[in-house]
Amino acid sequence: MSYRIALVEDDPQLQANYAQALQREGYEVNTYDNRKDAAAAFDNCLPDLAILDVMLGEEMAGGFDLCLQLRSLSPVIPIIFLTARNSDLDRVSGLRLGAWDYLTKDTTTLDFLPARISAMFRTVEALRTENNNGSRIIQHHALRIDEDRKEVHWQDKPISLTLTEFWILLSLARRPGHVKNHDQLMEAASVIVTNNAIAAHIRRIRDKFRDIDPEFDGIRSEYGMGYRWQP
Repeated sequence: MSYRIALVEDDPQLQANYAQALQREGYEVNTYDNRKDAAAAFDNCLPDLAILDVMLGEEMAGGFDLCLQLRSLSPVIPIIFLTARNSDLDRVSGLRLGAWDYLTKDTTTLDFLPARISAMFRTVEALRTENNNGSRIIQHHALRIDEDRKEVHWQDKPISLTLTEFWILLSLARRPGHVKNHDQLMEAASVIVTNNAIAAHIRRIRDKFRDIDPEFDGIRSEYGMGYRWQP
């Protein structure tokens, strides 16, 4: 599974260094150098993990504002502060806002950051497994979903989904033929987003299936109601 990471850092060189280190580990990295652009992106589509600088341009607490926004959209998305501000007050403030970790740039190496992120994703997956009492393997004709491994195959070929996309697909596939509305899909993915954002996730899921099978039509839109996995 490919994880999508949002990196919000206003220093171009540091942004490039961090992004390259994470991309070498196989992560998809979307970069932003200001709070406004990052906030707009988060409203449209949540990442699987966010790395935030505290000071962004002239905004001395832009990262803190982004953390508040992310927490209002999702109670579980991992958030890391990576900043030059190293006071205990800033550290406590970041953690109280809901960040999972508060790292300082002077002590965080390019080797340590990917290792810390990998540990966080293992924690997320463990929590999901503990809270999931359903079947561990779902098979519908050409579709196969392994819940424990977070793997999806279509026509025996792997499909790389983000965590949010995986949980949305799983929610639909668990009850084929049943319509899932926006709120149900939002709850399944542990995010709070707009109807348009759910539609964007569905569109990306379809596109990934169609990369393998151009005739794919397994996810049906039901106008005014939601979406269903078509048996």
